[in-house]
Amino acid sequence: MNVIVQFKHVPTEAQHLKVRNQGGRLTRRLGRVKAGLYSVPATALATLANDPEVAYISPDRKLNGKLDLAAEAVNAAAAWLLNLDGTGIGVAVIDSGISDHPDLANSSGASRVVYSQDFTGSGTADDQYGHGEHVAGIVAGNGASSTCPTCTRTLMGMAPNVSLINLRVLDENGSGSDSEVIAAIDQAIALASIYNIRVINLSLGRGVYESYTQDPLCQAVEAAWQAGIVVVVAAGNEGRDNSAGNYGYGTVTAPGNDPFVITVGAMKDMGTADRSDDLIGSYSSKGPTGVDHVVKPDILAPGNLTASLLANINDTIPTTEPATLIPNTYYDSAGDGSTSGVYYTLSGTSMATPVVSGAVALLLQQNPSLTPDQVKARLMRTAYKTFPTSSQAIDLNTGDVYTSYYDIFTIGAGYLDIAAALADTTPFTGTANSPTAVYDPTSDTAQVYCASSDVCADQSLWATQSIWATSVFVNGTQSLWGAQSVFGTQSIWATQSVWATQSLWATQSLWATNSNSAETTDSASSIMVHGEK
Repeated sequence: MNVIVQFKHVPTEAQHLKVRNQGGRLTRRLGRVKAGLYSVPATALATLANDPEVAYISPDRKLNGKLDLAAEAVNAAAAWLLNLDGTGIGVAVIDSGISDHPDLANSSGASRVVYSQDFTGSGTADDQYGHGEHVAGIVAGNGASSTCPTCTRTLMGMAPNVSLINLRVLDENGSGSDSEVIAAIDQAIALASIYNIRVINLSLGRGVYESYTQDPLCQAVEAAWQAGIVVVVAAGNEGRDNSAGNYGYGTVTAPGNDPFVITVGAMKDMGTADRSDDLIGSYSSKGPTGVDHVVKPDILAPGNLTASLLANINDTIPTTEPATLIPNTYYDSAGDGSTSGVYYTLSGTSMATPVVSGAVALLLQQNPSLTPDQVKARLMRTAYKTFPTSSQAIDLNTGDVYTSYYDIFTIGAGYLDIAAALADTTPFTGTANSPTAVYDPTSDTAQVYCASSDVCADQSLWATQSIWATSVFVNGTQSLWGAQSVFGTQSIWATQSVWATQSLWATQSLWATNSNSAETTDSASSIMVHGEK
């Protein structure tokens, strides 16, 4: 089996020899996380796990990938009026690849995809799935293909002049592995100074199987964060999943479960440019996270029925999901009604994530000195926070009705507001790690814990319209916002809740006890392609 072995320090030839002596072989060096990808006999796992130099062993898990009104909903025009378009900022898109497209060219006609590398072994970094191109367009599309005298809408991304670094980790079926993503993150860090890579976009994920402190995928995103790169990650599309009796709570996928990164949930723009009527996507995954109970997502952005770039009409998604295709009259009144060969629509937190990545690029163009923690704190502090108590959505395919509640595990800090973020000058030093929810089974209530060094522990930064409203924040023994807990006895942590013995992170072990299989189950997050009302 293929496993990622994390050592207590960067492995040398001596460590690789130990694995070979157990019948294994090194297939990829993962130095940033002090690890290597090895192919080893299952019978060797116990011996390797007992090696005092080995910190953790995990399977090389599989994972999957998860605009016209989106820009208005998050006030992107405020940045464009300030001549902010992402110029000079590099955004690494770690996804299914990026193909040539007129909307990704600069004013001279040259491609803004300045670097491409394939990690899938297919020999091409082009998008054969249909996901990475769409994501790239939301970040960086300049609307060239929808700019004409008869065009009724310009399908432009958030930061239409950023440079793109294309790191392909998902194949034509949208599948990849931990080791491929880790290797791509490692390469983004190595290339950061060459292409001024300040943002990594990860519109992908898979299940949470251990603490983020042990998960090699999470350790990789933390390495990028510490290297000065803002990492933006999809929350996942499992918000409708009630298989564990949790009504979609506890379904945020890795590496979106890591407290360092900016984890993004999806909103619906409701077909208008006015954000006041926007609602949460019922499929958007909700916190708290598995194992560690981190409060996620951090922020929301539009992600439903988003129009963006189509790499090739023969790619997997447009071929298998023809409902994603749109006529050329969608943006050109002089069109003949035939299928557009340059744009199509997808839905999911995968689409919301690049909206935030583009916003980060605009912030960093305005103020290049911002650290990842300062960017995250600014986005969360200035997020739009006016929501209904609940809303309902209807699945277009099945007619099923889903009810969403606007609590902190559903909306996080609120809805991205680029204009407010650009205008914010509040000083901040420290970390912006997402807080942790702590459950008290005696009282059947919970509190939210913030370390004193975290931005959420400073009440003055959030004022009376705090991102957490009436929630309790506990810093050590000091309660910062009153005595009311996050939720009461009718909360998500009732007897069948995410915290109970039947929860997503109950007693199931990482390794099956009755087989040589590396894990008992692996449910990768999927991409939403149809959307919802």
